[in-house]
Amino acid sequence: FEPICSNITKEECAKARAATTGTPSICSCAHFRPLIRPHTDPSLGHCSYLNTCYSEPTYAQSPSIPPFPGTAHSHGMAPPNSRVPTSLPSGLGAGGRGKEKAPCRYLHYELDWDLPPQWINCDLRRFDYSVLGKFHVIMADPPWDIHMSLPYGTMTDDEMKAMPIPRLQDEGILFLWVTGRAMEVGRECLRVWGYTRVDEIVWIKTNQLQRLIRTGRTGHWLNHTKEHLLVGVKNPADPSQPFRLPPWANRGLDTDVIVSEVRETSRKPDEVYGLIERMCPGGRKVEIFGRKHNVRPGWLTLGNQLGPDQVYEEELRERIRARYPDRLPDLPSTT
Repeated sequence: FEPICSNITKEECAKARAATTGTPSICSCAHFRPLIRPHTDPSLGHCSYLNTCYSEPTYAQSPSIPPFPGTAHSHGMAPPNSRVPTSLPSGLGAGGRGKEKAPCRYLHYELDWDLPPQWINCDLRRFDYSVLGKFHVIMADPPWDIHMSLPYGTMTDDEMKAMPIPRLQDEGILFLWVTGRAMEVGRECLRVWGYTRVDEIVWIKTNQLQRLIRTGRTGHWLNHTKEHLLVGVKNPADPSQPFRLPPWANRGLDTDVIVSEVRETSRKPDEVYGLIERMCPGGRKVEIFGRKHNVRPGWLTLGNQLGPDQVYEEELRERIRARYPDRLPDLPSTT
């Protein structure tokens, strides 16, 4: 877990440290970058709710909303495919709660990650997870066998339960996508892996007209218009200690429902990343069974459709080289 810098942005942190030490370096805490919307008035200062303000359009990743023309940030380009709204659509104000409300004109922020997106292309059933180290947050979208014809390979229930997920966390939070019959299998996996289910997030699927999907491609009896994200917590293995949430996790910032458009097969809503990052603003994060559209600053993505590996963490690079000297001979430089 990384504490948040009191200066908020990297620029202000560098100025403050230059004034006290004479060196314009930044501290090791988590920083935020400003989100400049068309309606933002920087002279008003920053909103005390940062990026959790109810007047901020939290559905900004919706593919039907056109991208804002200027996506460059003061210290680098925006992540690929990032989108911000050019206006607040009718009926979707107040953070997507369905009420008409003018957007907040104060400055809002998002986490300014020190590391660009990282990924490792691998067979997750055979990869040595011990080289990855420990993580505060894990998100997984497994290819469950839901007894339907799907355009990708699936894993059996026993293969899922045998996944070495426990090696990745001593204490932390696991977000596990499930649907159909996998809802029960997912709960069983949490138990086998040593997690306690503490909550459940529901993704309500809409089309480009913001209406419910009525002719879904999943569901044996009823068409499914939603998917579930199980939230499990793992504590250190000490039976004498009572169960508790990790002290670094934030509570009460978001609701347990995401309303967002469907896109490609199996692609999940981008809003889930913001929810997780607000709940866990620091620490290491890994996404398992990810694809190219899942890579994101501050996250390590694992999957078999990612292309050449990209790793920037020095310790992780060294462990990968030691374990797979021939497989990863030339990793990108961090400089």
